[in-house]
Amino acid sequence: MNAAVLPDFLTRDLRQALADAQRLETHWQGARMVWHGWGAAHRPSVVLLHGGSGSWTHWVHNIAPLRDAGWRVLVPDLPGFGDSDLPSGCTDVDALPAHLHAGLQQLQQSGQCADEVSVVGFSFGGMAGALWLAEHAQDAQRLVLVGAPGMGLTVPERIPLKGWRHLPTPEAQEVVHRHNLMALMLQNPNSLDDLALSLHAANVARDRMPRRRMSSTDIVAQTLPQLQVPVSAIYGEHDALYKGRLPELQAAMQRQAAHWGQWHTVAGAGHWVQYEAAQAFNAAFLDILAV
Repeated sequence: MNAAVLPDFLTRDLRQALADAQRLETHWQGARMVWHGWGAAHRPSVVLLHGGSGSWTHWVHNIAPLRDAGWRVLVPDLPGFGDSDLPSGCTDVDALPAHLHAGLQQLQQSGQCADEVSVVGFSFGGMAGALWLAEHAQDAQRLVLVGAPGMGLTVPERIPLKGWRHLPTPEAQEVVHRHNLMALMLQNPNSLDDLALSLHAANVARDRMPRRRMSSTDIVAQTLPQLQVPVSAIYGEHDALYKGRLPELQAAMQRQAAHWGQWHTVAGAGHWVQYEAAQAFNAAFLDILAV
């Protein structure tokens, strides 16, 4: 365990709030997974799983409030993203449960994580969390899905994301990053601040799992009946993945989950709800954790 080096693009306030970050490493099948940890190791743990083309920084506005509320906060860079290795043969979310299970066991055996664990997954990380706990029910006591795809519900218009890797200048790439953030991640243009742009640009540049396709299937819908832990959900009111279909989504999750918890819609927010409406998200999340 070492002190983590925080990225330069964090705001001054965030650098101060997250200054106690620890860097932890776990290993499975020759691949290293890098975790960031905050709070005392004996506390009940919250494991936050980031979205596709992301890293632990998807949660920058949520970590300190959770730590300050008494939780041990553990945030991995999922395999193939951020500082973590891309395991051999790993092409989509279904390869991640073994690495997450092994990593959690290693952290618990080394005294870095208590037995009481809540798993929270954003978007791609929600799919990873659901598959993980379907295979290893003993690893956590609850699952919270945040903007998770994989429910087999589509919207009429395809989200108009644009490619950027072929563009010759950082300025041209920034234009596309701004477009993509507003097309998928955020609802309010004011939410696209310098921090959102900087962390997104840093994260997508380190995405080494670009051809994943399971988010367009019903993999989460198929998995919900298998889960033996309570499942709750938090979605932004204007989540681009479910535009106009949130009531359907809520009904489907409540019907398909073997053990249903809570549903929270965060008003005015888009897909990246925990960033765009952090205060409301954190309040909803702490409500779920309090049960």
